[in-house]
Amino acid sequence: MVSRVIPVDDFDLVIFGATGDLARRKILPGLYRRFCSGQMPETARIIGAARSEHDDAEFRDVVRAAINEFSKKNDCDDDRIGEFCERIHYVTIDARGEGGWSDLKGLVRSGVVNAYYFSVAPSLFGDLAERLQSHGIADENARIVVEKPFGRDLASAKKLNADLAKHFEETQIYRIDHYLGKETVQNLMAVRFGNILFEPLWNSQYVDHIQITVAETVGVGGRGEYYDKSGAMRDMVQNHLMQLLCLIAMEPPSRFEPDSVRDEKLKVIRALEPVDHHNIVRGQYDATKTEASYREDAGDPKSRTESYIALRCLISNWRWAGTPFYLRTGKKLKARTSEIAVVFKDAPHSIFPEDAGRHANVLVIRLQPNEGMTLQVTIKEPGPGGMRLIDVPLDMSFAEALGEEAEDIPDAYERLIMDVIRGNQTLFMRGDEVEAAWAWTDPLIHGWEARHDVPKTYDAYSSGPEDSSMMLHREGRRWRELKE
Repeated sequence: MVSRVIPVDDFDLVIFGATGDLARRKILPGLYRRFCSGQMPETARIIGAARSEHDDAEFRDVVRAAINEFSKKNDCDDDRIGEFCERIHYVTIDARGEGGWSDLKGLVRSGVVNAYYFSVAPSLFGDLAERLQSHGIADENARIVVEKPFGRDLASAKKLNADLAKHFEETQIYRIDHYLGKETVQNLMAVRFGNILFEPLWNSQYVDHIQITVAETVGVGGRGEYYDKSGAMRDMVQNHLMQLLCLIAMEPPSRFEPDSVRDEKLKVIRALEPVDHHNIVRGQYDATKTEASYREDAGDPKSRTESYIALRCLISNWRWAGTPFYLRTGKKLKARTSEIAVVFKDAPHSIFPEDAGRHANVLVIRLQPNEGMTLQVTIKEPGPGGMRLIDVPLDMSFAEALGEEAEDIPDAYERLIMDVIRGNQTLFMRGDEVEAAWAWTDPLIHGWEARHDVPKTYDAYSSGPEDSSMMLHREGRRWRELKE
């Protein structure tokens, strides 16, 4: 199998916040990998813009250091890094003032794709958008990329959308969620809509329940002050897990086109039922002998912010009526894993003896680590002694199935940035999607705040609060074990 790398059109990409952590860890190393793959045109340019005082040479040193620190070692060829840095420029800019904007205007070329990446705090989105227009830098064909958080509630999300809409059309705005750039996430649509094997079974008649898990082993650490103002619901559920839920539950779009896909995702969000407080479990990790508790990390001994949340959700439509979707995410759990598990119902009648046990087919889509898919099927246990059934996995990891090609699969940021240059919005959230997600999320947050709920503590590096397990046990189900 030969990997195909399709070059994109010539472009100038301006990265606001180019000296920040996200640019250094993800954006710049990702662009370097696309350059090395041959996808970036020879004349394409990257323009860093930030308030730090640098000239081109100094910023190129920043880029070189970022690539060496955050890229795979076998990607770091000094000669190639040097070639990549030749297309790097820098402008010192004042996001809320006038400094640097005329310099930026002089750098950005006309006649090529112009994209502007807002790798800055959301409070600066409106200022940057306004200045790009008032200085005549961005035209009607320009594209802007904005990072989450897209507000902290419905009101702030509406304001952000309104601020951007003053200066750019919706077709020019790319709200990036890196989870949607993962290879396995995109394969959800290929598995569902490209295989007759699955789609006829993808409904409440055959699916018992679906679990969506995003578990992390790290705590909030140095992000404690920020995280304490958001919590797991705002930081993870409203965006990442919501998008995974939409992709797993949506109806087939009429075409694989941006608005067709996003229309179907929006229908899922609008069909979500309100969640009763008995079906919400919030938690905070506790201290160990060697590590701090969440409250210590957050710097607030009375904090009621959740580092863990689990929800039982229902979708009110014909396809999924009565099928629960269980969502969970948390910090300092026993394993780092992100997966979607589609648990199918038992066969309507078992011909096997009771001691053969109950066995269910499970399709597991692994996002991290070791991206891939596993289908759990039931077979006879080998050997004599009667009919004993066991479950075995039909396992497909991208690394094993694709061999050396797996090394060349772009990471999420690489793929999404190239989609921006192509003008493909399929994997980016639309403004009404964001607002619909907040409209569902806000009442849940307001509810536990009004009740003065206190999160349950859980042991660091465990599976989370016991109440989370009990939520499933009440219905005769259990969470899948967290494991790498």
